[in-house]
This record gives sequence, C-alpha cells and structure tokens, in this order.
Amino acid sequence: MHPHKGYIIYALRRSSHMIALQIEHIGKFMNQLLLQDTFDRFFISEAQITTFITFSIDGQMHQEFYEDDSGNNHADNVPEGENVHQLNPQARWKDVRPFCLQIMKGRHLPLSFRFVFQLSPGQIRRFLENSDLSYAPDNVLGLFLNIQYRNQILTVTTGSSLRIFSMDHTLDQTWDNYIRRFFTSAGLD
Repeated sequence: MHPHKGYIIYALRRSSHMIALQIEHIGKFMNQLLLQDTFDRFFISEAQITTFITFSIDGQMHQEFYEDDSGNNHADNVPEGENVHQLNPQARWKDVRPFCLQIMKGRHLPLSFRFVFQLSPGQIRRFLENSDLSYAPDNVLGLFLNIQYRNQILTVTTGSSLRIFSMDHTLDQTWDNYIRRFFTSAGLD
C-alpha cells in the first residue's frame, strides 16, 4: 500500500511538464467519472471506448445541429460567462457522459478506454488570471487531463499545449497542482 491514502499512486512518473498517476481503486474512480458530476467542468476533446467494438468520439461540437430554421443557435454547451458565438468547439463532458456510461455499463469491463479532457478558452483565461500566470490566453492552446484504462490499469496524466515555445514550465506545474487539488477536493486523494 502506498503511503498516500486513497485512490492514487503518486510515484508513477513525474517530469517538469506533466504528472502521471496510477489509480488504485478503479471502481470508486469510475463511479466519480461516470455516475457523478465530478468531472463535468471539463470539455471532452476525444474519447475512445473498446468493448465488443471500438467506439470513438471526437468531441467536436457541430453548432449547426442546434440552429433552428431562422439560424438562431439554441446550444446549451456554453459555460456560464461565455457566449454562444465564442469559439468553443468541444462538447461538455456532462453532455457526453451518459452516452459513455451506456457503452461501458454491463457485466464486462471495457477492454480499454481513453478520455481526453480539456478546459474551454474561457476556463483557461480564468485559470491564468486566478493563478497569476503571465501567459496570454491566446498562447495556451489547451490544458488537458487524460484518463486511460488498458490491461486493467487506470492512469491519469496531465498535459498542456502552447502556441509559443517556452522553457518556462510554470504553467505545467500550476496545472499539475490544480489537478492535485481538484482530486483532493473530490475525495480522490
């Protein structure tokens, strides 16, 4: 048993620009992922679930699906504080979660799955402001949380993507710390 209580073994891998955590209590983690709203703040960049076949979700919203005959958009995938016309191409996890649950539930565990979560542009802007980071929001392409299950091992990794080259890893470290606090507040420590 790892000296940290709970769900995660922290020592799997740590570099200056990402963390990788192996989940010990897969069932409890999956309950939070699929049955509770714990991860609903995130947007889904991609999902892949392999059961008897492989299901792939690219996470891209097709806003035209929500337009009525007069061209008005009735999408509800825009977070509070952001408007419909702001570039927000990803679907919210809370809207995709029921479909993933339907695919995954049953007597057999999936053979594998992968979920790539990310923050919306507005969430990135607020994250940078709240963290007092000097990055321009337009230079941060994404802040990611990757969840992967394969060979009966569940791993969570963090990642970031910048539009510019930087040797400064403050953003990565701040994102890693945010995810650790997020897991602690969700009881996943």
